[in-house]
Amino acid sequence: MQAAVTVTPARIPELLLGLATVRPVFIWGAPGIGKSSLVREFAESLGLECVSLLGTQLAPEDLIGVPQIRDGRSVFCPPEAIARDEPYCLFLDELNAATPDVQKAFYSLILDRRIGNYELPKGSIVIGAGNRATDNALARPIASALVNRLAHVHLEASPKDWLVWAASNDIHPWVLDHLTDRPDHLWSKPPKTEEPFSTPRSWHMLSDALRSFGPALDEATLKVIAHGTLTPAHAVAFCGYVKIVRSRFGIEAIIKGDARWPGRPEDRDLLYYLAESFRGRLVKELPASKEHLSENGRQTAFRAKSLLVQLAEISVEVAQSVIAADTDGNPVLPAWFLVEAARDMPRLVEARR
Repeated sequence: MQAAVTVTPARIPELLLGLATVRPVFIWGAPGIGKSSLVREFAESLGLECVSLLGTQLAPEDLIGVPQIRDGRSVFCPPEAIARDEPYCLFLDELNAATPDVQKAFYSLILDRRIGNYELPKGSIVIGAGNRATDNALARPIASALVNRLAHVHLEASPKDWLVWAASNDIHPWVLDHLTDRPDHLWSKPPKTEEPFSTPRSWHMLSDALRSFGPALDEATLKVIAHGTLTPAHAVAFCGYVKIVRSRFGIEAIIKGDARWPGRPEDRDLLYYLAESFRGRLVKELPASKEHLSENGRQTAFRAKSLLVQLAEISVEVAQSVIAADTDGNPVLPAWFLVEAARDMPRLVEARR
């Protein structure tokens, strides 16, 4: 299902309060962005127990129950997990990953809040969640009859919301500070190949690992756990950031001329990280139009070209990454600066071809 309108995690409680209390809701979103935890937190805020059913692990009889003979008639007895006396939140996780027969078994539960003769206690709420087919996740088409029984909300990852949450949930300061500086690294699109990718969940995993290893964590182990949880480019950047933290060596000192680009082969991850930070600084400080360039901006542009020359002396590839377009081929730095860079440093342009 395609998202016409998306919402951030901060808006979910408000929407669920208005929607889920009157109609079943389905939350769509990429893997690892916090759908399940948001539902559990919402249920807790209402004082309701959250009962989770995982669509991929269910068979139709797990919902409908098994028949029992009563007074000469067969009666289906719903499972204990569902048949409760007190109101609760029924969370149907990975609902769209369930088989068609299981999805069909949910129809009456979702629309009529009933299975056989059992009816959900008044005050209960039903919420489903699942990944989209475009996320390269296990997802099956949902029948139109089921789609029409649910109100649909599309969730997107929000660095701002996650950082607010992280600040009060014991997330490792390295992770917190790095994502404060590079919020675009919080989430990346799931890859088509089998490899780790960055999500709020994977950053949380990395934070837990950092806490577990403690101050004795060495550089080699850091690389293993970073590359085992994050998108490769984000893992390199994070390892470079940690090296900066440990060595007190940053882009600020390089821009001011108090330090030079690290040139040792073993510092290549640090060099990439500093180059990314340098690129981010230029995006922030250089105006889109040269007409709006202030005196400070002119000095920044002049210094930037000088630093690019120095960087290219160490690695043309890393220097080229500073002026590279984004993943869609769109320029990131202002066109006027790219023209000047091409004029002053033709070998960087040649390297891009």
